[in-house]
Amino acid sequence: MRADAAPDSPVELSAEAADYLEYLATQRRASPHTLSNYRRDLERLQALTSNRPPTTINAHDIRRCAARLHAGGLGPRSVARALSSWRGMYRWLVRQGRVDTNPVLGVRPPRAPKTLPKALSPDQASTLLDGAEGDPLRVRDQAMFELFYSSGLRLSELVGLDLAGAHSISEGEVTVFGKRGKTRRVPVGSMALQALQAWLAVRGGFAAADEEALFVSQRGARLSARSVGARLAEFAQRRGLPMHVHPHMLRHSFASHLLQSSGDLRAVQELLGHASIRTTQVYTHLDFQHLAKIYDSAHPRAKKNG
Repeated sequence: MRADAAPDSPVELSAEAADYLEYLATQRRASPHTLSNYRRDLERLQALTSNRPPTTINAHDIRRCAARLHAGGLGPRSVARALSSWRGMYRWLVRQGRVDTNPVLGVRPPRAPKTLPKALSPDQASTLLDGAEGDPLRVRDQAMFELFYSSGLRLSELVGLDLAGAHSISEGEVTVFGKRGKTRRVPVGSMALQALQAWLAVRGGFAAADEEALFVSQRGARLSARSVGARLAEFAQRRGLPMHVHPHMLRHSFASHLLQSSGDLRAVQELLGHASIRTTQVYTHLDFQHLAKIYDSAHPRAKKNG
């Protein structure tokens, strides 16, 4: 049996594992799908330890089993799930007095590789945002997405903007409430400013008299985050972009394009509202990808022979 696979045929589980599954089914009322996952993970543990009784397994054995699963091709998340299943069984066995300690405590799964945030290219951003439309709701959408890209806002920050802050926008900046209640001021570019002014000119036709939100729905209430995401996906499709565009992608694009132009990581950190520069440093990898593409296309010793 491969280390990353469950046994090819059903195995006779140890008494401890069988009792634990019975507890999950009868006392915790776990779903059949959950029980199937737990059984597979417990079968893996049994196979990896050559059917040794769970009461004889220690932390070193658990670490070795997790390492074998990963070496056999199981991804970090799947290894983490297996460890969680094993940890749960031993937690129950400790409560039952059948083992003294939980050998899975403190055993961590392998780290999942960090995935870089997806960003639009500058040309794709232009394709998305260039061109005006007369429909009032699309005027609103244009203003939202211009502001997203211009100022690098979080989705929650955008939908949380109030009309009372529009006077600062007219002066070329916007004050937003970020994570942990922190406020920050970020600049608003000229294209975003024009789009916002166009929206403010028609907003009164939608917003309820007492509505404070800057961006409102067709019914006149504050626009929800889910609605913004749906509108952006439709907006990008209509503009001919070949990928799914989500709100956070515009924030990523703001950061990576600004870093490509300025190289000022601290300034990008401040504009994004990141508490730690480590969070911002992911955009240096995006910037390197951009530079690597330029190198591959321009450097005479990097070009492939035709």
